[in-house]
Amino acid sequence: MFNNRNYMIFSTGEINSIDFNQVMETSAETLRKSVDDSKTFVKWDGAEVPSSVAALTTKEGPYTHSQILSILSGADWTEPIQE
Repeated sequence: MFNNRNYMIFSTGEINSIDFNQVMETSAETLRKSVDDSKTFVKWDGAEVPSSVAALTTKEGPYTHSQILSILSGADWTEPIQE
């Protein structure tokens, strides 16, 4: 189902560089951010990296679906559960 989906992590300082017509997110407000708000990510289908994503200077990736799930389950992306 997600075999053709790719993900790119980048600095929140570059959000305005994203063309939201090229990625699956609809706007800056719909992006998930890291716990410290320093990073975010976008996703797209297909092997070709969208031009606005390719132009980012802080990008990490692209990652596969299973890779991004592993990253997003880490402490940088998931708040610890308060008891």
